[in-house]
Amino acid sequence: MIYKAISLKQPWANLVATGKKTIETRKWTTNYRGDLVICSSKKPDIHPAGYALCIVELYRIEPMKKEHERKACIKVYPRAHSWFLKNIRPINPIVPVKGQLGIFDLKL
Repeated sequence: MIYKAISLKQPWANLVATGKKTIETRKWTTNYRGDLVICSSKKPDIHPAGYALCIVELYRIEPMKKEHERKACIKVYPRAHSWFLKNIRPINPIVPVKGQLGIFDLKL
């Protein structure tokens, strides 16, 4: 099956996969809503680097606000957008992937 995917640096990818981070932040937005595979980037080399970790549902995007900081695990920064994630499903076993910039297609 082909999924939409996005690469996150560590430790944020692990935080999303464990449900501790339910808001991802980006300086850009997308019209895409739906399932999104969270991949851990190879750098920094924090285990597990370079793997598809989980599938989440991206259901809303809005400009980041102060009240989003706790669920985003990061302070508000200029031009930040909050990507709201829910329905986190681990991929077990995790799958090695070659990450890319932006949202990309990934066959799982």
